[in-house]
Amino acid sequence: MIASFLEDALTDLGCEVIGPALNMQDALRLAREAVIDGAGLDINIAGEKVYAVADILAERGLPFVFMTGYGKAGLRESDRGRPVLQKPYNLERLVEIMTQWQTRSRSS
Repeated sequence: MIASFLEDALTDLGCEVIGPALNMQDALRLAREAVIDGAGLDINIAGEKVYAVADILAERGLPFVFMTGYGKAGLRESDRGRPVLQKPYNLERLVEIMTQWQTRSRSS
């Protein structure tokens, strides 16, 4: 239900939503192959930690935000500088994070 809400909200904002990935296999495939501008990652996908997906996105130079109930406590040390959107999600904060991605990509 939360994924559906986020998808609807992002679509309303003009985003093209790819996903959601409901398991790690799909998440890894999307991280490697999808043409995307950024990603929202829940720390836990079907009982598995999402860190391998985060590593692929980082290697590709793609921005992402951790979307989690764990807050910063759920992050690895190497991810501490990444943005975190804590559950329950604040849509305004997500838009703010995504706007920063657009600003960075234009200045690159």
